[in-house]
Amino acid sequence: MGCRDVHAATVLSFLCGIASVAGLFAGTLLPNWRKLRLITFNRNEKNLTVYTGLWVKCARYDGSSDCLMYDTTWYSSVDQLDLRVLQFALPLSILIAMGALLLCLIGMCNTAFRSSVPNIKLAKCLVNSAGCHLVAGLLFFLAGTVSLSPSVWVIFYNMHLNKKFEPVFMFDYAVYVTIASAGGLFMTAFLLFIWYCVCKSLPSPFWQPLYSHPSNMHAYSQPYSARSRLSAIEIDIPVVSHTA
Repeated sequence: MGCRDVHAATVLSFLCGIASVAGLFAGTLLPNWRKLRLITFNRNEKNLTVYTGLWVKCARYDGSSDCLMYDTTWYSSVDQLDLRVLQFALPLSILIAMGALLLCLIGMCNTAFRSSVPNIKLAKCLVNSAGCHLVAGLLFFLAGTVSLSPSVWVIFYNMHLNKKFEPVFMFDYAVYVTIASAGGLFMTAFLLFIWYCVCKSLPSPFWQPLYSHPSNMHAYSQPYSARSRLSAIEIDIPVVSHTA
């Protein structure tokens, strides 16, 4: 498998990255990070569940799909440290992952539409597609770390709240969605790293020009004489020698 071939691993990693970013979007917007279960012993009243998200808060009676209370200003008054950290971590992770997707797409397009004949004028402007995938893999790994760590912390912070107050707090399915999306980012990075490690004919493991300059590169360019490097205005004056 050559570095300049569009392989199934790079396509699969790109699709996995898109799905993971979509999962992070869903986890960021879902109002189901934590549930507060309020149970009443009055037969004339219904139990109440408060759903807490990163940006909104909703309170519902059991068996009802409508919010009794819908707080749209919750994002500015979050009093739970783990949710406050997630408000910064998840958007940052999405931005990093989108940058990685862009680099991955550039690498695949660079591979698919490259010219078979190197162009010296463009060689210093283009980048190696394997370098794009390597940096994209590093960014995917970073995005997965940024999103996974605070999401797992929600589980332990939920246990802390139950010990501090009463065992009425439960983490909801947005935690699972975000953890699964972070796992998808790690899988994407793993696929790109595996593809990069088995690549051949890399001039350098870092960001480099698309084409290395082999010894026969001058075959694609016009030869230059020593006179062409002199002034453009030159007059050859013949020299006549007199012999006795």
